Amino acid sequence: MTRLTAILATTTLLAGPAMAEMLPLEKDELTFGFIKLTDMAPLAVAYEQGYFIDEGLFVTLEAQANWKVLLDGVIDGQLDGAHMLAGQPLAATIGYGTEAHIVTPFSMDLNGNGITVSNDVWEAMKPNIPTDAEGRPQHPISAEALKPVVEQYRAEGKPFNMGMVFPVSTHNYELRYWLAAGGIEPGYYSEQNTTGQIGAEALLSVTPPPQMPATLEAGTIYGYAVGEPWNQQAVAMGIGVPVITDYELWKNNPEKVFGLTAEFVEENPNTTIAITKALIRAAIWLDENDNANREEAVEILSRPDYVGADAEVIAASMTGTFEYEKGDVREVPDFNTFFRHHATYPFYSDAVWYLTQMRRWGQIAEAKPDSWYDEVARSVYKPEIYLEAARMLVDEGLANEADFPWDSDGYKAPTPAADIIDGIGYDGRTPNAYLDSLPIGLKGDQTVVGSEIQG
Repeated sequence: MTRLTAILATTTLLAGPAMAEMLPLEKDELTFGFIKLTDMAPLAVAYEQGYFIDEGLFVTLEAQANWKVLLDGVIDGQLDGAHMLAGQPLAATIGYGTEAHIVTPFSMDLNGNGITVSNDVWEAMKPNIPTDAEGRPQHPISAEALKPVVEQYRAEGKPFNMGMVFPVSTHNYELRYWLAAGGIEPGYYSEQNTTGQIGAEALLSVTPPPQMPATLEAGTIYGYAVGEPWNQQAVAMGIGVPVITDYELWKNNPEKVFGLTAEFVEENPNTTIAITKALIRAAIWLDENDNANREEAVEILSRPDYVGADAEVIAASMTGTFEYEKGDVREVPDFNTFFRHHATYPFYSDAVWYLTQMRRWGQIAEAKPDSWYDEVARSVYKPEIYLEAARMLVDEGLANEADFPWDSDGYKAPTPAADIIDGIGYDGRTPNAYLDSLPIGLKGDQTVVGSEIQG
């Protein structure tokens, strides 16, 4: 930081309501990574709208080849932070896969994903799906409609292959949740077998998001779970049909986070707050005035440096609608939510849900007490940093006091059963009771030994 910047940082800069107070930064030149998905939008907006610059941050944004490369880049310091799968900081911190203490002061969005199947699978599913008064498929569509199709494929000796983006991705857990809710076994992990296909009726494997449509078209997979714009891309290409959004699966479910190493945060506390301030401002901009800025956001995201998909494909979900079958466009105003419903606050209960899914499918091999889930959530999710950044924005006139959950203990109110596809509510304060309530998945002291569940 230059001497001039340091002097400015110690003076009051609030000449008006639209000027940020610049903190004395430990590091002002930063490189952040992202994957080409629409939910990286807060990073692009913070850059393009000048919110990083307002905080004295000189940021470079770099697209990454896949989630592992991105995580490794943050751990080894090539990247200062990144758009991450919410499961990545949690898995790294507990030592599942690459071990490192990663934290997040900022949740990037709610919802934003879908599950798409090939045209052939869709045609086979349709007779099993009720229709509404207009003759359209009735939503939400249960995986019960897919179950006989999976059984038919298996009877013909064809493994029913499906794609998801990473073993600890929301997409993996959402696809598993949907399949299990429809009575389809999505398979288990063990310490010896990390394919996640032990006992599976549908075989899930990793496919990078931008490659999903081409892999579906090639017939290598019969369906996938992914974020936008890659479900709408399948519709645009005429090769597949999204059957359910994650908003229908679990209303206002958590999605990506912004991840940094615990070491970075410890060494750069003011820089971390400044980053968080810029990202909060970007999230506010994305949702304000009933999504009035979304068309501009679509134009930004369509650029090759960011998502690089056609603006029309990105707009199909970013502007409050979602297209299922070709021409079946429905209103889904909260499909992409960046600030409403406290979308940016890093709730411990969100972290706990990811941990329950890791335990449910064997990525966490042995039972843990409820206290363990809470401790891990607190070690990774950092609402105290978030609220410090939010308080500064409110004091600067850049955010509204009423828009932040100041009095939260970090746990959301329990999600009602009516908001989840299987009619089973979720309370992050009681993770083991929640696991025991799910019909398919590990419970209590059960473990996966070889190809069997024991206990």
